[in-house]
Amino acid sequence: MSRIKIKNFGPIREGFVGNNGWLDIEKVTVMIGDQGSGKSTVAKLISLFSWIEKSIVRNLISVNHLNDSVFKNLCLQQDIFEYFSKDTFLSFEGDAWSFEYDGQKKTFNSNINVKKSEQYVLPKIQYVSAARNLLTILYNISLQNIVDNKGNIIDMASNIPFMVRELNKEYMKALSELAQNGFPLPISDTSVYFQNHSTFIVTRGTKISMSAASSGIQSITPLLLVSYYLSKEVQKDLFVKVQSIDNNLKNKIENELRKEDEELVEKFNQYCSFGKEVLLDDDVLLLEKRLKNHISSSFVNIVEEPEQNLFPTSQQKVINSLLEYNNALDSNKLIITTHSPYIIGYMTLAVKAMELYKKAKKEEVRAQINEIVPQKSAISHGDLVIYELDEKDGSIHKLDTYKGIPSSKNYLNSKLSEKNELYAQLLDIEDLCQ
Repeated sequence: MSRIKIKNFGPIREGFVGNNGWLDIEKVTVMIGDQGSGKSTVAKLISLFSWIEKSIVRNLISVNHLNDSVFKNLCLQQDIFEYFSKDTFLSFEGDAWSFEYDGQKKTFNSNINVKKSEQYVLPKIQYVSAARNLLTILYNISLQNIVDNKGNIIDMASNIPFMVRELNKEYMKALSELAQNGFPLPISDTSVYFQNHSTFIVTRGTKISMSAASSGIQSITPLLLVSYYLSKEVQKDLFVKVQSIDNNLKNKIENELRKEDEELVEKFNQYCSFGKEVLLDDDVLLLEKRLKNHISSSFVNIVEEPEQNLFPTSQQKVINSLLEYNNALDSNKLIITTHSPYIIGYMTLAVKAMELYKKAKKEEVRAQINEIVPQKSAISHGDLVIYELDEKDGSIHKLDTYKGIPSSKNYLNSKLSEKNELYAQLLDIEDLCQ
């Protein structure tokens, strides 16, 4: 399990209250809070530190070259560069490496955890931004040549946020792989198609271009397509994944193997051409152990506002899908930021459902549970943590639980209660109007 400590960084000042400031990143981690409380800040830091850890393992980044200046430049890509102060303190303990940034000392330190690094599973890290609706516009822009009055081609996509452009790369792959013959969405009897460089949906027999689709459809299409696509990619057999790597990665793997043993390069080429059957078992184990440092075998899915533009029942179907993809591998992680009380409610249902699945002995009982929460979407209470972020003092608190079930006494539900109280006040005032 990885964890992060954040002090005096942007909207986060005090940071996590308890556990010496350490915020544990569980298999399913949810963050709630008002605008400007720092939900996306935490998510982006988790994404960035996880990416740095992955890049070191793959030898894409040298630890010797990592310093406070390099780290700040990486934060610039995440649009959190302006959040630094002289009192900023950031620390991250991953599954293989630990990092610490100290604003007062102006240092960035890295340390390897040798014991944990042996068990490290290289992840595919995807940040699904709340700006994902821009992907429809971005695709239309990419098909056009926009020329200024001097005849120069203007690259409009260069102004699109980095994370949206990265998401778009995976989105286009997912469309090509999954939507040629239609990818079913879990709402409104709708499927997404990608044919002849055009994306459209079919709803109850009616064809509509993606640009004319509802905002909810435009929001969940890249979210679910990319999430499903990447969850399936990391599950593939290692030999299958090796067949699809590009020449640049293949050359890099060969160079890394050559440093250790020239014979490993030859065995790698045999493995690529003929499969593991042509090698001795010990050679396969050694080779695949090295390959796992270059090819992702888990999925860290970081999602901003999965509820975006969706009706509550649709939110439940989207959450169930994301949980199903996350449950596919033990090493997967799902990190969510949300403003929706329904999302917390559906997480509660998923936890309770798992509890009942474990108790149910009769198949008809399990079928009844499945009608409410599909078994593939149920989660154990120990795999879920919900954090509340306070925009007033910049603190983070862990949501209480009762017998493993998330408490209903949380920020989002309190706002619903406040609405009821305000309505009661209006009724009192109404009496004065008589």
